[in-house]
Amino acid sequence: MKILCDIYKGSKKEEMYLYVPKESGLSDVPENLLLSFGELKLVTTLVLTPSRVLGRADIAKVMSEMADKGFYLQLPPAKFPQANIPVSYTHLRAHE
Repeated sequence: MKILCDIYKGSKKEEMYLYVPKESGLSDVPENLLLSFGELKLVTTLVLTPSRVLGRADIAKVMSEMADKGFYLQLPPAKFPQANIPVSYTHLRAHE
């Protein structure tokens, strides 16, 4: 399966991207979601295939959501991901 995909970014939130099938464009994206992006700018157009590697998104999830919902929303990465905090810093030691 292949999907020709347009990827947009908005003016309001950095590192948030909207993937949509080129053939349907933004027609399946809810209006309130579109408004939350501000002014949209086309970043790129890609051919998505199950073997394609994306930088911060799982290709299977992207393709599945595009098929089911008509779009995929890539949220910005967490500023302070919990998984990257060493165990020794996850709690304060009151006695030290």
